[in-house]
Amino acid sequence: MTTLISLTMNRTVDSAPQSIDAVTLRDWEDNHDDLMIVDVRSGAEFDSLHILGSYHVPLAMLSEHAEEFAAKMGTRVVLVCQSGNRAEQARKHLDAVGLASASVLSGGVLAYAAAGGNVARSRGPWALERQVRMTAGSLVLAGVLGGKFISPKLGLIAGGIGAGLTFSAATNSCAMGKVLSVMPWNRSANEPTAHQALQSLSARA
Repeated sequence: MTTLISLTMNRTVDSAPQSIDAVTLRDWEDNHDDLMIVDVRSGAEFDSLHILGSYHVPLAMLSEHAEEFAAKMGTRVVLVCQSGNRAEQARKHLDAVGLASASVLSGGVLAYAAAGGNVARSRGPWALERQVRMTAGSLVLAGVLGGKFISPKLGLIAGGIGAGLTFSAATNSCAMGKVLSVMPWNRSANEPTAHQALQSLSARA
C-alpha cells in the first residue's frame, strides 16, 4: 500500500489523455524528452513492425508485474499495440497500481506507420487480432459444416465460439488471443524476460 501511495504522489505531471492519435504522438516525440513508448504486443509482432525507440513489454508480462513496471516508467508514457485493445488493457493494469499518466495510441502501430512515423519492419506472422479472426472464423465454419454433414452436435462449436466472442467484447478481454500469443510462431528469440525489460526501462527512466 505504501508503494502505491508513494507512486501516485510522485506523478505530478498534468493529467494525460487516455488516448492519443498518431499525429499527437509524433508531436510528442519532437517536443518531449520524457516520452516513453511501450509496446505490449507479442515478440513476433514486435519484431515484424515496431516504433523506433519503443520498449517491448508483452501484455502478459506487464499485467503480472504491473507495479514493478509502473515504478520504472516515466511521467509521459504511451502504450502501443496493433489496434489499441491490448494497450488499453495495459493502461488499466497500470492505472490500478497508481500510474494514471499513461496514454494509449489510438489505431496502434499501423496508424503510426501510416502517419509517416519512424518504424522498423521485418517479415513476421500475422498480427494477433488477425490470427484471432482467422481461428474463430475457421472454428465457426467447421462447426456449421460438421453439424450439417457429420453430426448436429458439432454445430455447438459455432455457438460456443459466438458465446466466447460476446463475452470477449463485454469484458474487453480475449482468451483466444492469450492462447495464441504463447504459440511458438508468436514468440521471438529476442523476447525479453521480465528482468531484462525492467532493466531496459531503468536505463531510460
